[in-house]
Amino acid sequence: MPGSPRPAPSWALLLRLLALLRPPGLGEACSCAPAHPQQHICHSALVIRAKISSEKVVPASTDPADTEKMLRYEIKQIKMFKGFEKVKDVQYIYTPFDSSLCGVKLEANSQKQYLLTGQVLSDGKVFIHLCNYIEPWEDLSLVQRESLNHHYHLNCGCQITTCYTVPCIISAPNECLWTDWLLERKLYGYQAQHYVCMKHVDGTCSWYRGHLPLRKEFLDIIQP
Repeated sequence: MPGSPRPAPSWALLLRLLALLRPPGLGEACSCAPAHPQQHICHSALVIRAKISSEKVVPASTDPADTEKMLRYEIKQIKMFKGFEKVKDVQYIYTPFDSSLCGVKLEANSQKQYLLTGQVLSDGKVFIHLCNYIEPWEDLSLVQRESLNHHYHLNCGCQITTCYTVPCIISAPNECLWTDWLLERKLYGYQAQHYVCMKHVDGTCSWYRGHLPLRKEFLDIIQP
């Protein structure tokens, strides 16, 4: 049913799903589908700004036969952007210890701050992995920082499609074409850092950056 809440997964289930997503023949690889920062924010249950106080290796479950390990980070939450209805204050976050299961390595006991996105599990624990959007706070642009409060959340009805080749064709009125990989050969380039896919009153969506016009390269790709 549209709009009905989905049950939160357990971390044992998430570990199994991450193991299934591991590419065949690449035992030590973690593979993630590309996603624009706006998509990450929209699809995450929790979005916070935090510092990492410490880290500790802990069992993945209470089952003695389970040999999987998790890395538990103790954090100092600075600000919560999303997830108020699920958890009030986050003290710990968990990630797979095994890098092949997309475990995240964060810098503890430093002044570095992070933007962290993740999921809240059925037992209330916060789970993160490399397929989430996790960035040092200092690396975020001003547009990205400001959009965490409003623009990303308010425009989750827009669809963002990654563009790999030209021409790229818009298939729906609420779609924006993400061209960073095509133009810069990296995912989080100029468009990800400085533009938001925003919805208009007529239901259409387009890239927007305040009073600044869309860069000519984007227009050339959309209108070949």
